[in-house]
Amino acid sequence: MDKEKIIEILRTNRETLARFHVRSLSVFGSVVRGEAKPGSDIDILVEFEPDAHVGLFVFARLQRCLQEILGREVDLATPKALHKAMKQSILGEAVHAF
Repeated sequence: MDKEKIIEILRTNRETLARFHVRSLSVFGSVVRGEAKPGSDIDILVEFEPDAHVGLFVFARLQRCLQEILGREVDLATPKALHKAMKQSILGEAVHAF
């Protein structure tokens, strides 16, 4: 699945994803670079609404929801959780879905 299709699916499901207090989603990693293999996961960067209190269970449910929507394993991260050494590279290649 290419990045355009992934972004289209994410945008189509924006209302469903809003239940998890999602402010924005971006795709990064091998899918964006065109290096994804058939079994590759999809790397997604999520930003939550500023006033949302998102715990581990909501985060895990969001990840599971994304996996069901996309039909692939999803590696979900927040900008704050990105390793300092990789943060600028990831943010630079990320493609904004919404």
